Amino acid sequence: MDPFRDPALPTAERVADLLSRMTLSEKIGQLNQRLLGWHTWQRREDGFALTDGLDKEIEATGGIGAVYGLLRSDAWSGRDWRTGAGPEESAELTAMVQERIVGRSRLGIPALFAEEAPHGHQALGGQLLPTNIGVAATWRPQLLEEAAAQVATELRARGTHLALVSGLDILRDPRWGRSEECFGEDPLLASAFTRALVNGLQSVPGVGAVLKHFAAQGAGIGGRNGSGAPIGPRELAEIHLPAARAGIEAGAVGVMAAYNDIDGVPCVANADLLGRILRQDWGFGGLVMADMGAIDRLTLTGDHRVAAALALSAGVDLSLCDRAYTELADALAASMISEELIDRACARVLTVKIDLGLLDPPQPAPSFPAPSRLDDLIADTAVLISNDGTLPLLDGDCGRLAVIGPNADDLDALLGDYVPPLPEGTGTTVLTGLRDRFGADRVAYAPGCLLTRSIPGGIDRAVELARAANRVVLVIGSSGQRHYEDSFADNGAADLTGQPVTATTGEGFDVADLELPEPQRDLVAAVAATGTPVIAVIISGRPLSLDFVADRCAAVLSCWYPGPDGGRAVAALLAGDREPAGRLPVSLPRSSGTLPVAYNERVESVSRYIDSETGTRFGFGAGLGYATWSLGPARRTVDGLTAELTNTSNRSGRQVVQLYGRARVAGIQPRRAVLLGFSTAELGARQSATVTVPVRPDALTGLGSPTDGVVDLWLSLTGADDQPDVIAVAAIDVAAIDVAGAGG
Repeated sequence: MDPFRDPALPTAERVADLLSRMTLSEKIGQLNQRLLGWHTWQRREDGFALTDGLDKEIEATGGIGAVYGLLRSDAWSGRDWRTGAGPEESAELTAMVQERIVGRSRLGIPALFAEEAPHGHQALGGQLLPTNIGVAATWRPQLLEEAAAQVATELRARGTHLALVSGLDILRDPRWGRSEECFGEDPLLASAFTRALVNGLQSVPGVGAVLKHFAAQGAGIGGRNGSGAPIGPRELAEIHLPAARAGIEAGAVGVMAAYNDIDGVPCVANADLLGRILRQDWGFGGLVMADMGAIDRLTLTGDHRVAAALALSAGVDLSLCDRAYTELADALAASMISEELIDRACARVLTVKIDLGLLDPPQPAPSFPAPSRLDDLIADTAVLISNDGTLPLLDGDCGRLAVIGPNADDLDALLGDYVPPLPEGTGTTVLTGLRDRFGADRVAYAPGCLLTRSIPGGIDRAVELARAANRVVLVIGSSGQRHYEDSFADNGAADLTGQPVTATTGEGFDVADLELPEPQRDLVAAVAATGTPVIAVIISGRPLSLDFVADRCAAVLSCWYPGPDGGRAVAALLAGDREPAGRLPVSLPRSSGTLPVAYNERVESVSRYIDSETGTRFGFGAGLGYATWSLGPARRTVDGLTAELTNTSNRSGRQVVQLYGRARVAGIQPRRAVLLGFSTAELGARQSATVTVPVRPDALTGLGSPTDGVVDLWLSLTGADDQPDVIAVAAIDVAAIDVAGAGG
């Protein structure tokens, strides 16, 4: 047996043996991931057939490092239920492709199969999860860990190795179309969910998480996708790096270097980010993958060799659909790089392959799992942000319902971006969910308008239904729906230079204005003017300015993109069958002109405009339920704060007790608040319990880790803006807190 195939040997010895046998061309082949996987095969009546493109790529270097999106099914790939690979046949396809790669590689080195899985595997029949911004609204990382394990089992059953998952982007500007991929605006909350995501995915042997995007992509200028992040090292360290470090500490096998630059240096060419911070300071030994085409974007000189040398020297190990890394041999010949750099990158790719078992005798793959019930995860993404008592819609009191709005009967509007086509007959719209819950004879429907366009007579019909109803459920917001006839950029983002598209969020859908589009505002105003109480249900992937809606509606429920079963969950929440338990993971801006509005921006000496209110009406951590609560005085403990929590209502409920701090250190402008910990508590009617909220390990970075001065601490049930009981403690005491194992 060749030593590199001996599972009993340490990984480092196996990698060294394999490297010693490889030619330069074979090493470079391991650093390339050029193929869009759906181009490597075709579906025929008798099964699958491989394409010449796959063979040419293998022959170019004698092997392939990785194949991207072999099973991806969506409008960009063009794969659907007629042309794609279903759950039970995916393993056959991946085995066929792998057999060809291994058989035509001199040393028989398999390829890594990398698949998009930002909220479920983007393949036919995969279980879709709510998008990340909604998942973060649950404030319950364990729910994501359990769901991610389900996704990993699906991936492994199909023969896939790498899950490309969002988790590192911190949302600092909600105009960004990819807001839905973020776990909110707070680094501690994002760290908790990123750690849970990695733990869940990598609980299944043979599956590795590649976290994207590293780093600071959520700080892009003007919320424009891939634009530069004009931030300094303190902002980078305190806001944008904690989630990445949490994912690395959880064992993620890779990170994806982002498109953006940080203070002018592109992430894929940033040796300080990828070398000093990631490798030296954090001790990361996994692989760094470039985002799609990001290395080729370095070719301002027109020379792909220069781009390849910059990225390789900075620490990018695996390209993604770039031309540049195919010219590494020429860069070597021109003395732009050394072969040691090629060996370094190749060793990292091979290490991941060995650690995931690709060079070991094959192990039985799990069967494709049946869908899991994700009721808690889906329902808890919703945040009740205002309610004058109209909710819940109790059976005996609500009478006739008028369900109105462009998202009321649109299943695709519940899904978000990066999703495959659903199996026929699956999913429940909000309209269907309400008719199932209250009876079809009590629920009338009219769309009123489209997302961005009016419907002739649409508002008149909506007003007619509203006047005849006892309550209106107005389902409005955004959609990430992509159509198979849409135009796409080379990396799959929306190409808005082609024909009009219906989506309003997702990759490529950055906006200048966070208000609802004018047709929807006109609909809100007309329906509210009837005098019938209106409950607004907001389906969206980004935080919207909702003051216009809240001023006119009796209640507002923000549901983000809950997934295909979201309609049933919305109905249960509106009916009071479930308690609204979500809390905002972001601050909702009053207008685009008042950005930034993140709760943890720094304290300002001037904080007002002459033509607009600043701050937020609905801030980070806020959210209502049907149960009511009181929180007693806070007391210091050895590692945080404690207080008595009481459910003062006649129904059970769940509450999120949040711990915040503010450092007062000479010479450093403090943040208005920093989330230091949180705990959830579930109590029955009229019950009380003592709740302890420890400072979490990830939180001290956000304070700037002060060694002198004072830190103010407070507990809150209603978000960062509320400081009911401030306790000042010496900063050195906080730094000395024993946070080992703190969590909850």
